Amino acid sequence: MMKKNGLGGLGLVLGLMLGLSEFSRAADWPTYRGDNARTGVSPDRLAPPLSERWVFRSKHPAQPAWKGEAKWDGWNKVYDLKSRQTFDYAFQVTAVGDAMFFGSSSDDKVYSLDARSGEERWSFFTEGPVRFAPTIAGGKAYVGSDDGLIYCLDAGTGKVLWKTRLGPRDHRIAGNGRVISAWPARTGVVVQGGIAYAGAGMFPSEGVHLCALDADTGKILWRETQTDLPAQGYLLASPSRLYVPTGRNNPVILDISNGKRLRVVKGQGGTYALLAGNALIFGPGKVGQLGVVEGEVSDQLAQFAGNHMIVAEGKSFLHSDFELSVLDRDRYMTLARERKTRLNQQQAQSDRLKKLRTKAKENAGTIAELRTSILKLGRSIDELSRNMDECQLWTVPCEFPLDLILVGDHLVAGGEGKVGLLDKRNGELVWQSEVNGRVFGLASAAQRLFVSTDLGHIHCFAAGELAQKRP
Repeated sequence: MMKKNGLGGLGLVLGLMLGLSEFSRAADWPTYRGDNARTGVSPDRLAPPLSERWVFRSKHPAQPAWKGEAKWDGWNKVYDLKSRQTFDYAFQVTAVGDAMFFGSSSDDKVYSLDARSGEERWSFFTEGPVRFAPTIAGGKAYVGSDDGLIYCLDAGTGKVLWKTRLGPRDHRIAGNGRVISAWPARTGVVVQGGIAYAGAGMFPSEGVHLCALDADTGKILWRETQTDLPAQGYLLASPSRLYVPTGRNNPVILDISNGKRLRVVKGQGGTYALLAGNALIFGPGKVGQLGVVEGEVSDQLAQFAGNHMIVAEGKSFLHSDFELSVLDRDRYMTLARERKTRLNQQQAQSDRLKKLRTKAKENAGTIAELRTSILKLGRSIDELSRNMDECQLWTVPCEFPLDLILVGDHLVAGGEGKVGLLDKRNGELVWQSEVNGRVFGLASAAQRLFVSTDLGHIHCFAAGELAQKRP
């Protein structure tokens, strides 16, 4: 079922940003967090003070699949846990030119609005909650639904170009308070090189299907079926790898050319993830940790206390419940790699020492040498740790802990009933505004800021005269 309200032509010019993502223009936001690496970084510009231009108000708030954190981890005696599955706490926005798009988990629709006025251009009904933002590529909108289908819509009109079911059949069950497919689409859709990637399925015992589809036809090109882990959270893509968040579990890494599983990384799970070069950053873990895994390994290189991270200009902007801090990332990562190497050497020598102790008299000389070496390594590890602490450039209190992006010269942060712009050079708050609800979604395109809240509201801000007052 579709309601049309003509767009009048949506011209897209494909390009690459950060070597990873297909963009229509430099200042567009065509997919969740701006690009396929989910960096949350845009070259767009916001000139404060901003004025509220319009507000979209859903009749019903967002309906998250998983409401809130687990109460505690009794096995490990960990309390005050973080919510690790926050991907659908608000209607996440994508925007290209003067059109913006989002999906609704409350009325099961995909929307396109005029970004200048907030007026509806078209809407399209699926048969289940739409929990992920549409991806816009080549004049098409790609989106999945809890009905188990991946849809390709004309971005200008909302017309269905194709739809593909990823699960083995159309079987409906009661799930998350709704009637949904036994294999709901819970990964969003990432498009790269003319191929759309998506996943469906919550229950590994029933099969979780990760697929590559021809972006023009919807034909499945390869399929990888997981029987040990779910797939929940926005997919990430690099030229050679597909990264699959798995809800409270740790991400899976696939070969993007054929879907072959390469490894499962180590950490404490979460659906928030981004790529910084060859490093995967994900979390927020059980109590708010972001883990970093580099290259072709599974072990974590480093861990940070925080909810979100922005990586840009050789720096890491780390965002926690109460503060915003900035690290000299290049130096920090160099020190972290050296520290990891020495920790591994120390562990190897400690393991060897344990074996030699079974024949202590015969190996007395070697044991003494190993003890000296282990102590020396320990001192160098401590020194490296101190140097890593000194990589922090500045820290400021922050009252906007729920979301973070970087737009030009400003960090944009969302909080409880408010949104703010902070100077990226020093964290100084330069503008803020009240909004309705908790801010779990931020996007910027064509010098407009879109702010999505858990009440199902989307606020649009821009520089200049106030076009429409908010009651």
